[in-house]
Amino acid sequence: MSNPRPASEGRAKVVKVQGDTVTRRNDRVVTEEPMEIRLVAGGQTQTVAVTMRTPGNDFELAAGFLFGEGVLTDADQIASIGYCRSDDFPAEQLYNIVTVDLRDPRTVDLAHLQRHFQMSSACGVCGKASIEAIQISGVRPMVGGPVVPASLVKSLPQLLSERQSLFSTTGGLHAAALFDSQGRLLLSREDVGRHNAVDKLVGRMLLDHKVPAGDAILMVSGRSSYEIAQKAVTAGIPILCSVSAPSSLAIEVALSFGLTLVGFVRDDRFNVYSGEQRIQLPT
Repeated sequence: MSNPRPASEGRAKVVKVQGDTVTRRNDRVVTEEPMEIRLVAGGQTQTVAVTMRTPGNDFELAAGFLFGEGVLTDADQIASIGYCRSDDFPAEQLYNIVTVDLRDPRTVDLAHLQRHFQMSSACGVCGKASIEAIQISGVRPMVGGPVVPASLVKSLPQLLSERQSLFSTTGGLHAAALFDSQGRLLLSREDVGRHNAVDKLVGRMLLDHKVPAGDAILMVSGRSSYEIAQKAVTAGIPILCSVSAPSSLAIEVALSFGLTLVGFVRDDRFNVYSGEQRIQLPT
């Protein structure tokens, strides 16, 4: 009998201490499992990346990751996305391998597959090289875009929190949500990794032929890193907001590609690090 696909949350025994009171109970915890992304092009199969993720929306995650890395530029390049179906793997691993089949390998720049999935501080890797990598993939600075009131920006953390169903039961997930310029929710996703949550969002938009998303606002829990900013500009999302601080390289990406970058959106305040022309500031 085969095992079911991994669930987004599980159970764990926990000893809870509050003051002088000790209780033992079963608690809900977020699931974290590896997922391998494989690319099939021209009859050859190549592993692109292995990422730790929360199971769920795995096909969106694979599509969003490949799009963010510049491997894909359009959903029409994808012939199919599916879980592994092989006798070489036990049943519990089948749902941890996602294979993306391409219609025509000639439409894909396979050189991008040489780029490491995780950025490091090793010799030869620097901020300038990271920004140049985005430029090489064809991303250009964004112009125009919506102008939104400060009150809308301030409302985003609460709107995001209302969509964090798994966080409310496990307390261990990041969330990302996409809103239109009127503050209406377009899409939301959760994952143990904030970059995975964004990939799931972008992957869904890509598969629905809705990128670039030139009228959208991306709101993320936690901080804005280089990866989050890179994924936003690649998807043509003009405004990126987060409840915490941006990194220095995220700010550089925002300034280089015309991204409106907003941080510390909480407690009736926020900081604008780039692109303030898209925020209608209080007079």
